[in-house]
Amino acid sequence: MTGHALVIGETLVDVVMGPDGTAAHPGGSPANVALGLARLGRSVDLLTRLGEDANGALCAEHLQASGVQIVPGSAGAHATSVATATLDASGAATYDFDIAWDVSTAARLRNAPLAVHTGSIAAVMEPGATTVHRIVSALRYTSTVTYDPNVRPSLMGSPDEARPAIARMVALADVVKASDEDLAWLFPDSTVDDAAREWAHAGPALVVVTRGGEGATAFLHDGREITVKAPAVEVADTVGAGDSFMGGLIDGLWEANLLGRDRRAALRDVDATEVGLILRRCTRIAAITVSRAGANPPTRDELDAD
Repeated sequence: MTGHALVIGETLVDVVMGPDGTAAHPGGSPANVALGLARLGRSVDLLTRLGEDANGALCAEHLQASGVQIVPGSAGAHATSVATATLDASGAATYDFDIAWDVSTAARLRNAPLAVHTGSIAAVMEPGATTVHRIVSALRYTSTVTYDPNVRPSLMGSPDEARPAIARMVALADVVKASDEDLAWLFPDSTVDDAAREWAHAGPALVVVTRGGEGATAFLHDGREITVKAPAVEVADTVGAGDSFMGGLIDGLWEANLLGRDRRAALRDVDATEVGLILRRCTRIAAITVSRAGANPPTRDELDAD
């Protein structure tokens, strides 16, 4: 399939504090998804918000070096946002944020992307979240919608406060990816699998739950469930792991000719074997990412050589 994808959401600098010291890496969940898609050879536009500062220049250079097209009008924020990630002994990250999110009225989008992706802070934090929902709603008539809630409790309040905004994005989406930790936080009175099944019955063609080193499960709207294991890998850190999986998921659906409005019915009827193959490839992409520092997803050549 030709065409392009549009990713909407925050770009920020991850300041990673670990046992070996402190390092700064460009990041932000949607920006990481765009980066992963571009490294896999896809044409991808990123509608984001950057300050005209050193951090903004660092992020823009990082994204553009891998082929991400930053949507005109994305610059002009008061400052580029920062997330401080503190690593524990296993390499798992917890975050603190200095972030503001909106969407510039000066942004200019290309027409009719095959897929539009959003998630995390951009779909919840105002004033930008309302604009994101409006854009995604309009594009649903031409594009496959993918969504990753990628919850950040320190920014999203309580689960009760976060669920309405997340639920309205799930209702728009064709494909949802969430971690088991996301679902456990959002639905403390339910099991992770039951929460995923409920989402799968609410509109998406499939809901994919990632389980870290244990692998992933796809819950299809018709009740089918497909589980794959993750490859064993030595973990440097988990920064960007879920985002690289999400980029791989979009890329896999692209490769299978399942993106775009005209392929929505085919996506809902997707073969379970096809889903399993896509998920296995996604877990390989995530495994490569966690084997090295920061949100550093593989290129297509690296993936093919792995």
